[in-house]
Amino acid sequence: MGDGSFDKAKGNLKEAGGDLTGDKDLEREGKVDQASGSVKDKIGDAADKVKDALRKD
Repeated sequence: MGDGSFDKAKGNLKEAGGDLTGDKDLEREGKVDQASGSVKDKIGDAADKVKDALRKD
């Protein structure tokens, strides 16, 4: 599981919980967590590409 996968899953749960209860703050917090997870995944992917490129040299 990638670094961002946990944040995305947590965000999905928060967003769904906020939607069910009508808690807009919790729903927004879930969306922020999901976005944070996506950013972490992209950074991790970029770091992996750099590491792979350095290993080839």
